[in-house]
Amino acid sequence: MLIEKEYDIVNDLEFFLEAQKTDIESFSKNTNISKTTIYKLLKSGKTTKENYERIYSYIYRCGYRINKIKEEFLKETNKRILFHGSKYGLNEISEEGSRSTCDFGNGFYLGESFSNAATFICENPDSSVYSFELSTDNLKILQFNTSLDWMLALCYYRGTIKNYNSSNKIAEIVKQIQKADIIIAPIADNRMFYIMSLFANGDITSEVAIHSLSASFMGKQYVIKTSEAMKHLKPIEKYYLCQEEKNDYIDALNKRTQEIETKLKMAKRTYRDGLFIEEILK
Repeated sequence: MLIEKEYDIVNDLEFFLEAQKTDIESFSKNTNISKTTIYKLLKSGKTTKENYERIYSYIYRCGYRINKIKEEFLKETNKRILFHGSKYGLNEISEEGSRSTCDFGNGFYLGESFSNAATFICENPDSSVYSFELSTDNLKILQFNTSLDWMLALCYYRGTIKNYNSSNKIAEIVKQIQKADIIIAPIADNRMFYIMSLFANGDITSEVAIHSLSASFMGKQYVIKTSEAMKHLKPIEKYYLCQEEKNDYIDALNKRTQEIETKLKMAKRTYRDGLFIEEILK
């Protein structure tokens, strides 16, 4: 599927000028962008990377969280709105667009919130976020909650339980995934996967791992696994992340790392039961 989306900078800039009750001359002085360049931008809808950064950074510093508000408006439509964070921008997407070592293997991955999509790519200088509308009518859906099966699936596809790949339980989970058009499951970032790695290595029980992960819930991800499911996906908009906005997400990531460490320590103290991986997959 081709993604022919550019930043909606004309609408964003016109909104800001109106909301801020300012004019192009004042905006030009505050952003150090010439009035001629701004007028050209308003006609063409395009400008340089440097100017995108100046414009959106200034808007963000003035307190306007345009991306967040757009997300809220989209969700008011009662449609299934999802977000994808891209490190380098999207020209085309497919059901085979990810690494085979992602959570559920090859697929196109989306999340329920703008912030989660942005969190995954906020440390990359050329990153953007995209919104999509998804219809799941007549598709085969496989859903996971924060459970042992979900954790085993991620460990399998991420390659951390290779010694147990031939077990009947793993084979059954993989079989179900391979039949699905779309996987709906909890999001697992690298900080959560650290806990799963401890479980896969036999350092903690399933009870400790699952309770730690449940407490770290980030929302759900949708994984497009087939070409038929891809036909049900409709691109909506591309969003610019200025450096100030990225920095806020980076700060949130750092806080999240500390929170997950605390949750893991408390889970070890609270939950004494559960089985180790070799007992589950023996």
